[in-house]
Amino acid sequence: MNLLANPTALTLLAAFLVFILAFLAAVTLIRRMRRRMAAEALLRDVAPSLEGLPLHTYNAVIQQLKQQKHELLTLQQTERRRAKTSENISAAVLSNLSSGVLFFTTDGLVRRTNAAARKILGYASPSGLSAAELFRDTAATSGGTQGSLSAFVQAVLRDPTGPQKATAQYTTPSGEHKIFDVTVTCVRAQSGEVLGAACVINDETEVARLQNQQQTQGELSSEMALAVRTSLATISGYARHLAGTQDPETARQFAADIVSEAAELEHTIGGFLAGTKASAKAAGA
Repeated sequence: MNLLANPTALTLLAAFLVFILAFLAAVTLIRRMRRRMAAEALLRDVAPSLEGLPLHTYNAVIQQLKQQKHELLTLQQTERRRAKTSENISAAVLSNLSSGVLFFTTDGLVRRTNAAARKILGYASPSGLSAAELFRDTAATSGGTQGSLSAFVQAVLRDPTGPQKATAQYTTPSGEHKIFDVTVTCVRAQSGEVLGAACVINDETEVARLQNQQQTQGELSSEMALAVRTSLATISGYARHLAGTQDPETARQFAADIVSEAAELEHTIGGFLAGTKASAKAAGA
C-alpha cells in the first residue's frame, strides 16, 4: 500500500508498463514489416518468371511460324519450277508431234493447239472456237455410226467413259479436202475431275490418195494384163494361119494383121508406162 501511495513508484510502474507496451508494439510492427518485406520479395521473385515464360513461349512460336513460312515458300518455289519445267517439256513435245493435238475445255471451247493441228486444220489460231465452229459440218464415222465430228467431241465431254475414234471428211477454210483419223479422249485431274477432252488428229489424206492410186494402178494392171493376153492370143492365131497358108495374098494379109496387132499392143503398153511414170513423179513431188 505504501508503494502505491508513493508517487515515484507509480511513475516508475507507469513507465515500465509504457515500455512493455512500446516493446510489444515494436515487435508486432517488426513482424508485420518482415512479413510484408517477405511477401514483396516473393512477388519480385515470382513476377519475372511469370512474365518471362509467356514471352519465351511467344518467341518460340514466332520462330517456328517463320521457319514454317520459309519452308512453305521454298516448297512453293520448287513446285513452280517443277510445273514450269513440266509445262516446257509438254509444249516442246506437242510442238514436235506430226499429229495435230487440240484440247477442249468442258464447255467445248478450244483452249490449246499445237503447230501440226493449226497446219492440218488450216487455222492460224483456232483457240476460243467451239467444236461446232471449228469442225463445222464435218462428217465422221465411228464404229459404223454416222455423225458430225463436233458431236463426237461433245459426246466424250458428256460421257467420258472411253476414247472415241472416228474417220472424218474435212474441208479447210481454203477449200482443201482432207481425210482425218481422229481420237477424242477425256482428260482428268488427279482427283478424277474432268478437265476437258484431248483431240488427236492424223492427216490420212496422202495415205488415202496413195491407196486409191495403188488400187487404180492395180485395176489398170489387170486390164493391161488382159489386153496383152488378148493381143498375144490374136497374134499367135494370125501366126498359125500364116504358117499354114500357101496363098501369098493370104500370107500378106495375115502378116499385115500381125503388124497391126503388134502396133496396137505397143501403143497400149506405152500408154500404161507413161501413166505409171506420171503417177510416180506426182507421188515424189
